[in-house]
Amino acid sequence: MVFEYTPEFNQTVTVQPDGYVSLRNAGDIYVVGETVPEATSTLTTAYSKLLNHPMISILLKDFVKPYFIADGQVGHPGKYELREDTTVVEAIAQAGGFLSSAKHSQVVLYRRVSDQWSHAQLLDIKKMQDGHDLSEDVHLQPGDMLYVPKNRLSKMMPFIPTSSLGIVPRTP
Repeated sequence: MVFEYTPEFNQTVTVQPDGYVSLRNAGDIYVVGETVPEATSTLTTAYSKLLNHPMISILLKDFVKPYFIADGQVGHPGKYELREDTTVVEAIAQAGGFLSSAKHSQVVLYRRVSDQWSHAQLLDIKKMQDGHDLSEDVHLQPGDMLYVPKNRLSKMMPFIPTSSLGIVPRTP
């Protein structure tokens, strides 16, 4: 934050997880959800109590980029930047696609509704892809999480003796 006529007030601040910035001589100010011009106006108002017509410039150094999370039976589970309009099918492709153990018909999309609540939506990606109809392919929002569960066979495989499947170990 740069003060054009009073450089002694210049400072670098970080927006805290609670949405406030702690400003020298002005206290804590809530700025979450504000654009740079809105935050500039908010801070100018706060410093108007101390300075006569303060001229403030805000320079963003870094910000939390929108993201989604892909977890479960995908090639590369993890956190991904949400750079543009992305659908669930596209997000799964970005995460390395489905593993052979994936249950394509029960992909869960978790979307935060509030601080205490999330909405879970069950998606049948198999039906969408088999029917060549992606009209029900949901567009992601920042913070969404996709979970791809294991299919029934991969859940049972550890309990099935391989000798009963006709698999014989190779001997050199």
